[in-house]
Amino acid sequence: MIRPDIIDMEPYTPIVPFEVLSRQLGRRPEEIIKLDANENPYGPAPAALEALKNGRFFHIYPDPEATELREALGGYLQLNPEMLLAGMGADELIDLVLRVVLKPQDKVIDSPPSFGMYPFSTYVNSGQYLTVPRRPDFSMDIDAIEALVHGDPSVKIVFVCSPNNPDGSVIQEESLKRLLDLPVLVVLDEAYVEFAALTGTPSRISWVAERENLCVLRTFSKLAGLAGLRVGYGAFPDWLLPHMKKIKQPYNVNVAADLAARGALSDPAWLERTAAALAAERDRMMAALAQIPYLTPLPSQSNFVLCRVQDRSAGDLKLKLQNEFGILVRFYEKPNLKNYIRISAGKPEDTDRLMMALGKI
Repeated sequence: MIRPDIIDMEPYTPIVPFEVLSRQLGRRPEEIIKLDANENPYGPAPAALEALKNGRFFHIYPDPEATELREALGGYLQLNPEMLLAGMGADELIDLVLRVVLKPQDKVIDSPPSFGMYPFSTYVNSGQYLTVPRRPDFSMDIDAIEALVHGDPSVKIVFVCSPNNPDGSVIQEESLKRLLDLPVLVVLDEAYVEFAALTGTPSRISWVAERENLCVLRTFSKLAGLAGLRVGYGAFPDWLLPHMKKIKQPYNVNVAADLAARGALSDPAWLERTAAALAAERDRMMAALAQIPYLTPLPSQSNFVLCRVQDRSAGDLKLKLQNEFGILVRFYEKPNLKNYIRISAGKPEDTDRLMMALGKI
């Protein structure tokens, strides 16, 4: 009864939560420094917590349209709320786009290394996943993508993660425009764009009003510290959005997530301060990591730093940090990303403990 392609597909590997880690490591949650999932260590905005505290209708199903949240987002982004759709994280919106657009065996192009949900959701929706690997500097190979699209009419979607996870690089404006000139739907994932905006790379979400083949995804997980409540949003062309609404789960954004997200948007100054604090700590951490002989940090416009590990195993380094110091980082051992670790920006004291541990190792 099970689809053969589902039997064969690889599962997505999620990050282990605090409660499980605490038992595994024999440490209290407050003793663990969690720098492995690009979460916001400052947590939700006070206004978000206050909104949750004052919520009254947790026993009532939420608004299927998330009307007030979309209106708040429209004000925050200076966009028409009718262009926007909220979801249970940006992950749900990725799945909805694919479900609407792909027929079985239609093709999707991705540029790995990048976010693992792109191949996962493609396979779940019976699509074919094509890869155009990134260049050694992690930039996208636009020439190769153009050639692939022009040679195969079954290519329907190109994913672009900018800043890219796991290296933090951004796509140049001219490269994005070249992709938008292709006869495909471009899904631009801007989960980390608030950090890039501080260094001069703005969001392209306003382009959706002028580009009928562009979708832009954003999230409350990183900047707003709401990863545990799962709320994301995106802007979509008017030919696509009604069909995404048609097939989404009716109550996909729960009451708590909606309240917290609107609370966070009510205090944009807090969001700006938090983004600046994390970007500053990223830069401080990057400079410190460059002094570790066995690490080569890469430039990043996100809230994390990818490091090439030399003269030792990245997997062993991750385990030493985890087991001996209670510090969690992400490590990679893939054909196009061999022997790397990725470290999220934390609070200054987190960086201090990390650097002490790396020095001892």
